[in-house]
Amino acid sequence: MQPKELLTLAEEFGSPLYVYDATTIEHQYNRLTAAFSKVENLRINYAMKALSNITILKLLKKCGSGLDTVSFQEVQLGLHAGFTPDKIIFTPNGVSFEEIEEVAKLGVQINIDNLSVLEHFGTKYPKVPVCIRINPHVMAGGNENISVGHIDSKFGISIYQIPHVLRIVENTKMHINGIHMHTGSDILDIEVFLYAAEILFDAAKQFKELDFLDFGSGFKVPYKKGDIETNIEELGKKLTKRFLAFEKEYGRTLTLAFEPGKFLVSEAGFFLAKVNVVKQTTSTVFAGIDSGFNHLIRPMFYGSQHQIENISNPKGKERFCFNHLIRPMFYGSQHQIENISNPKGKERFYTVVGYICETDTFANNRRIAEIKEGDVLCFKNAGAYCFSMSSNYNSRFKPAEVLWKDGKGHLISKRETFEDLIKNQVVVEV
Repeated sequence: MQPKELLTLAEEFGSPLYVYDATTIEHQYNRLTAAFSKVENLRINYAMKALSNITILKLLKKCGSGLDTVSFQEVQLGLHAGFTPDKIIFTPNGVSFEEIEEVAKLGVQINIDNLSVLEHFGTKYPKVPVCIRINPHVMAGGNENISVGHIDSKFGISIYQIPHVLRIVENTKMHINGIHMHTGSDILDIEVFLYAAEILFDAAKQFKELDFLDFGSGFKVPYKKGDIETNIEELGKKLTKRFLAFEKEYGRTLTLAFEPGKFLVSEAGFFLAKVNVVKQTTSTVFAGIDSGFNHLIRPMFYGSQHQIENISNPKGKERFCFNHLIRPMFYGSQHQIENISNPKGKERFYTVVGYICETDTFANNRRIAEIKEGDVLCFKNAGAYCFSMSSNYNSRFKPAEVLWKDGKGHLISKRETFEDLIKNQVVVEV
């Protein structure tokens, strides 16, 4: 999307504002399916925790996607958006057995990552097909909070516990129809992913009635110019070759499944916020915006970097006042203006901060086109784990969400009001 289009949306819908580009989401989905086009049975399950707006879910359903869910509520949202139970997989961690039962009753594919839960479920529901999430003990991904396949992770059943799994399956006569893994997000090296895949293949050989192998996701997207990203096309070629060979070895056709979230929606998202104040201290220039970690917590929580642009002054052009030229004011005439002393525009170093009553720094000493109070800043890569992790901290309202489709902005989530803030509170006279 162009700065002018984003600025128009900020003017129409106010700020702060989340904007999602439908074309980018569709492009990413098609890119992934093209990379694995030689696989006969490919299934993409969108990890909806990344962005769970119903309109976004419907858009991905139209693309042909299934859903990866982690809570009963996400399952309900998926069903509400029009997904059938057979297009949803439920991969929880640490939830109650009752929650797993409720999801299973809906006909959704269950994915279990705990031995005790597996035994309990197999004993009670031996005929319900179950997928097993293994922990490959592979350290992959970026920040430790999103690396979930290492040996100390709370996720998955250790590969060293496969004999225990087999004993449970034998005792309960339960049906294992899938094997799953997820090493973590922001995978830099596809060779690490392929190494973990071999562990999954070895585990799969122990189960004779599998329908699918689920390789999770964690594909890295670029967050800044020159940033590393997962080479999906190369991964597609290498993993497809290995998967097809495994199918022959296994003796039956299998479904190859992935659960991308960030890969599909991250680059489609833009977060727009207005500059409330520009504050100069002895060593720092702060640009304070009308938002905080209540709306975008990733930089503070993960140390993630979002590219920030001043879309009110995208080329860094300096602003001038002409007291010796009256024609524009008198006739409304237009004169082309160029700064021949600084033709590339003016940039300065800014520390971008929020309005929360704690330190909520989005960027330290970042070079951005000159900022004035009232300008609108755009945070890129704001489609994944941004709005979905927002809160009402400091009793602030959550922002609106807009889908940019067919050259027009469509409101898909209203800005909260004071009534939204108090609607669930029960007042007791004290």
